[in-house]
Amino acid sequence: MSGPDPGWRAVGGPLGLEWVADGWRLRLVQPFQARKRYRCPGCDQPILPGTSHLVAWPEGRPEDRRHWHRPCFDRWLAGRGDPRRR
Repeated sequence: MSGPDPGWRAVGGPLGLEWVADGWRLRLVQPFQARKRYRCPGCDQPILPGTSHLVAWPEGRPEDRRHWHRPCFDRWLAGRGDPRRR
């Protein structure tokens, strides 16, 4: 997952992008939308307000959504682990 591709589609307000693939729903959070601090389950480091990142959850399970640094999620998705275990 490197950059917007045909899988990305606009959703919601301005610059809202969402992607669905391999049973996962991903939402890109733009820096101006990132108002809270989160902890990335991939690296266990903070995602600070004002930082672009992803929100990812298994299709049909929005209660399992987690905020990720994009490179961390990419590593998990590439097979270095299963984000569903986080």
